[in-house]
Amino acid sequence: MTLTIRPLAAADESDWRRLWTAYLAFYESGVTEEVYCSTFARLLDPARPQQNGLIALIDGQAAGLVHYIFHPHNWRIEDVCYLQDLYTAPAFRGTGVGRALIEAVYAAADERGAPSVYWLTQDFNETARVLYDRVANLTPFIKYQRQE
Repeated sequence: MTLTIRPLAAADESDWRRLWTAYLAFYESGVTEEVYCSTFARLLDPARPQQNGLIALIDGQAAGLVHYIFHPHNWRIEDVCYLQDLYTAPAFRGTGVGRALIEAVYAAADERGAPSVYWLTQDFNETARVLYDRVANLTPFIKYQRQE
């Protein structure tokens, strides 16, 4: 088994779309075609270095993805990194894909001088939280969001 983590490329669009659709479905969500198109374009745009995407391949098969965003933070001089979406296809869970994607984001943050990488997950995402508890510190914060 050969695991490769690399930046998204234009040729990855169908694999990326399939993986991201499954991720969104897990969270009982979805996006419009316009959002799919604009998000993929942004992830590939060299003029937008703050928005990034990586794909994980096992023996050439798309196994997972991660999206991450660098942004300013009022409590730090440096930008911080928000790991927005992380997904491993069910057939590849338990193979190290999720950990490798997180570690790739950590490496990108280190390269950019971002001292913090953070993310959110649902409290019911127990499988992923087992991994998260190994690679990060759980914080006591509760998220609020504007009412729609």
